[in-house]
Amino acid sequence: MEKVLVTGGAGFIGSHLVDELVKKRHYKVTVFDNLEQQVHPDGLPEYYNIRAKFIRGDVRNKRQLKEVVIDSDIVVHLAAAVGVGQSQYQIAKYVDSNIQGTANLLDILANEKHNVKKLVIASSMSIYGEGLYECKKCGKVKPPLRNFKDRNILNWETLCPDCKDVLKPVPTPEDTPLMSNSIYAITKKEQEEMSLLIGRTYGIPVVALRFFNVYGPRQSLSNPYTGVAAIFLSRIKNNKPPVIYEDGLQTRDFIWVGDIVNACLLSIEKEEANHQVFNVGTGNPVSILKVAETLIELLGKKGKVHPDVTYKFRKGDVRHCYADITRIKKILGFKPEISFEEGMKKLINWAKRAKAVDKFEKASQELKKKKLV
Repeated sequence: MEKVLVTGGAGFIGSHLVDELVKKRHYKVTVFDNLEQQVHPDGLPEYYNIRAKFIRGDVRNKRQLKEVVIDSDIVVHLAAAVGVGQSQYQIAKYVDSNIQGTANLLDILANEKHNVKKLVIASSMSIYGEGLYECKKCGKVKPPLRNFKDRNILNWETLCPDCKDVLKPVPTPEDTPLMSNSIYAITKKEQEEMSLLIGRTYGIPVVALRFFNVYGPRQSLSNPYTGVAAIFLSRIKNNKPPVIYEDGLQTRDFIWVGDIVNACLLSIEKEEANHQVFNVGTGNPVSILKVAETLIELLGKKGKVHPDVTYKFRKGDVRHCYADITRIKKILGFKPEISFEEGMKKLINWAKRAKAVDKFEKASQELKKKKLV
């Protein structure tokens, strides 16, 4: 029986992964989680799988981490401070949690006697910055981040840096140049690069999974720094308008949490995954406005709640980014199973019973105070 350690295993993605690992019966699962107050205000969540061993600890505490790592065969490193906007002013916290926490893990793997034979780490689509685009005249283009100084913005789309034509978004493959647009993105990029380097150096297979926009049950509806689907849900459930920056036509790649878990399992179990980087998305772009409108309709709030499209720019936001999943399909046989429409219906069914304290205004005021909007 293989021993699997899941850091951050009490969280949104981690808890779903733990459930599936436990089901397989040939894994002995240990969860290492600090139960961050912002994510877990009530402590260990009620959905926690009691068939997995739970150890409360923090990846920033190397002594605590060492005790659980050296006895593991496989480590899935999901523990991280999450939230793009918040990372822009809680800089030390994000660097400490994400970079130093990962450095502690890698230091243990490099210097201590252990049994770890595979490390799977959660990277992020945020490390790309803008996705890949195509220009009619100039071909494939990776544009720089937009920087609007004029408050009266007439065109939100990205422009070709050479000919200034409007660009058309195309799927973003793993070899696209990285252009991190937030402290959070920088920390995920460093996590990925450090882990792959140490894995190659010491012969430990590492798999880096670049998660796109994950949604599903157990994503905290009371954490205003979580994914956009959860933030919108919390607002709509409380009969408040979901707030949308720009014109709402910016797109992202939304992937069901169960599909993310499947990618993690394939990465654990297939040798072909070793020392590889994979996008984990659907390959289908969806506008932020469509997310809001879909949730309003499914919650039966049409005509009562309307999206608040602000036409304001949030510093660092990208216009379009969606995954090219050719590599993970070809090498691991991965295929997303849940469509956006089906996933949203499943999300709503769960959300009807979930606690949702709307804290968006507080988070929004913090962004304004820091002049990030």
